[in-house]
Amino acid sequence: MEVAKMNKLMALTLMVLCSFVFLGKAGKQLPKKQTYIIHMDKSQMPTDFTDHMEWYGSSLRLVSDAADVLYSYDTVLHGFSTRLSPEESRSLEQLPGILSVTPEVKYELHTTRSPEFLGLEGDNSSSPQAVFPASGSGSEVIVGVLDTGVWPELKSFDDSGLGPIPSRWKGACEEGNNFNSNSCNRKLVGARYFSKGYEAAMGPINESMESKSPRDDDGHGTHTSTTAAGSPVSGASLFGFASGKARGMAPQARVAAYKVCWLGGCFGSDILAAMDKAVVDGVDVISMSIGGEVADYFRDTVSIGAFTAMSNGILVSCSAGNAGPSSESIGNVAPWITTVGAGTLDREFPAYVTLGNGKKYMGVSLYGGKSISNTSLPLVFAGNVSGSLSGDLCMTGSLTPSKVAGKIVVCDRGGNSRAQKGVVVRNAGGLGMILANTEYYGEELVADAHILPSAALGKKAADAVKRYASSDRNPTATIASGGTHLEVQPSPVVAAFSSRGPNSLNPQVLKPDLIAPGVNILAGWTEAAGPTGLDSDKRRVSFNIISGTSMSCPHVSGLAALLKASHPEWSPAAIKSALMTTSYTTYKDGDTIEDVATGNPSTPFDYGAGHVDPMAANDPGLVYDTTVEDYLGFLCALNYTAGLIKRATNRDFTCSGKKYRVEDLNYPSFAVPFETASSRTGGAGSTSMVKYTRTLTNVGSPGTYKASISSGTPTVKISVEPGMLSFGGMNEKKSYTVMFVASSMPSGTISFAHLEWSDGKHKVRSPIAFSWT
Repeated sequence: MEVAKMNKLMALTLMVLCSFVFLGKAGKQLPKKQTYIIHMDKSQMPTDFTDHMEWYGSSLRLVSDAADVLYSYDTVLHGFSTRLSPEESRSLEQLPGILSVTPEVKYELHTTRSPEFLGLEGDNSSSPQAVFPASGSGSEVIVGVLDTGVWPELKSFDDSGLGPIPSRWKGACEEGNNFNSNSCNRKLVGARYFSKGYEAAMGPINESMESKSPRDDDGHGTHTSTTAAGSPVSGASLFGFASGKARGMAPQARVAAYKVCWLGGCFGSDILAAMDKAVVDGVDVISMSIGGEVADYFRDTVSIGAFTAMSNGILVSCSAGNAGPSSESIGNVAPWITTVGAGTLDREFPAYVTLGNGKKYMGVSLYGGKSISNTSLPLVFAGNVSGSLSGDLCMTGSLTPSKVAGKIVVCDRGGNSRAQKGVVVRNAGGLGMILANTEYYGEELVADAHILPSAALGKKAADAVKRYASSDRNPTATIASGGTHLEVQPSPVVAAFSSRGPNSLNPQVLKPDLIAPGVNILAGWTEAAGPTGLDSDKRRVSFNIISGTSMSCPHVSGLAALLKASHPEWSPAAIKSALMTTSYTTYKDGDTIEDVATGNPSTPFDYGAGHVDPMAANDPGLVYDTTVEDYLGFLCALNYTAGLIKRATNRDFTCSGKKYRVEDLNYPSFAVPFETASSRTGGAGSTSMVKYTRTLTNVGSPGTYKASISSGTPTVKISVEPGMLSFGGMNEKKSYTVMFVASSMPSGTISFAHLEWSDGKHKVRSPIAFSWT
């Protein structure tokens, strides 16, 4: 070991020991420990150590005799995770070779008709069988799903017709409680579980409630993995709803399950360990319907892992979050992540409420039990049959049984789960429930597999029902199921719950990237839980219908797998670009996709580049092929130091003397924030000017593309230079600049435009979002 390093290490050791002695003499209670992720600079490992694990352990022992290494990381970052007190973490941070000591973050889950709706089923000449590989290269692609695990016995994991597992696969089928090595096959090629971080924070897993293994006791992970790449299953349905053939987006692709989420949540140290393994195992796509609070890239576990995955040729697809329709609610905003919002299908599950005054209202429900459609029952509003201040919400124990028994109860949405409200009504003796949207939820309708006859109503209908229940002397109602309706219009619409932009971390990067089906999605389910996920729900199903950006994310993950099979030479950025620039934003009649939260046209802050169109994405013409160096330059433009860049990317990179600009990130969309007159010199009437640079790569036939601008605002003048780009061969690159000159507008103003490059056959379309701050 170098003398200087040895002396520093000895001094720090003495400092740490002295601090422990002081705490002991003072008799203070030792502070509570928590999990930290320790990022080490492997290049600084002293020569006295022959193995980095030995170095990690030695560094840890300098600050704690009791702490153990939970995980060691060697791919997505170099380092380890452990439990430390705040004092120990600060001492560790001072040791040589430590890049960062970051507190672990807890993440949350973001919780068929899809193939037909997306144009992936059909018998005509333009069907996907003629475009995407049905086998061969399609079965070479491996989708890694980080979620709640997998239920391997489902027919959705049938490996009939699949050849040998790709020889490059290095994964494993880990054994555990209720799971053995035979649980995997040629479809489900790998399954691992990661619980050390969870158990360190929450205590030992209660194996009477969940399996300490890759087995899925929740259902979420099975649903997402079968959505992405489930094998075709005929006769699938939930209680007869949405009956037909269920299949994933990439039915020939292989699945690898990484269980990182448990009944108590998903912890960063486990997620990082799973990403570390997934990269080494050899997945082609990582699908993560998981999110947390937005944080700087060097503090965001998912972002850090995703960067290394991307640099290894793996596309990382993440859910946008379910915090919509609030603005700036978007999560997973790193530009190297494909961030997916949610839209609807052209399918719904109507339920009809008929009042005693003859008025009839349509809602939705997935109740599949005994009907009360021919029985007119007394109707009450929960707020009038409860002694609780929040009685309208039908919280546990809030209803008065003597006032509820034998009646239909109107419950306001919010406070607890939608299905839980039905349990509360049933336990109080009620025979039916009407779930009433409030102002916050508007007209958004999400169907649930309720445990008693139910109907969810939009706010307008719900208000009418409540007025009737409170004004009529003897209010009554019936509830009837309407089965499954197809080709419902307009569709898609942006789901109200889908998180929205602008990007609060970097407003020059538009997020979400695109939307995909995420409402009322039928996919595989666990045998360990009922369709509502409630402990009291003893029903068991092989398929379930649920909603969330958790459902839209694996749609894009599976479509990315299809594109990877069709174009194995494409980078993650090329695949992402193809999906984005071929997305659509209007219906066939030319109207803009609707936002169900408002009933108004949606915007790029809602849908990003638009709704995914996989058939068009297979032949995009041109792509924005963002490189690792582009992303590093982006971080330089954010004034990241070499140390911060290493923490964010696990790469040694020093920004040179050149001028780096966030506006020059080669991204397939544009977000242009302007300052208002009050926040800069120049006063009223002044203008702002900004230039963005982009590079296009030809992935189609030779041709000349012409730029066109569609702008919805006269306050911004847009010019493109050059206005024409000619490509003579495959992979040829051409650059262009876009100049935006904007008049001053009040703070909070937003407007939108689109830039399109076309050769007469292809349309390479990019959204532009303007905002004034």
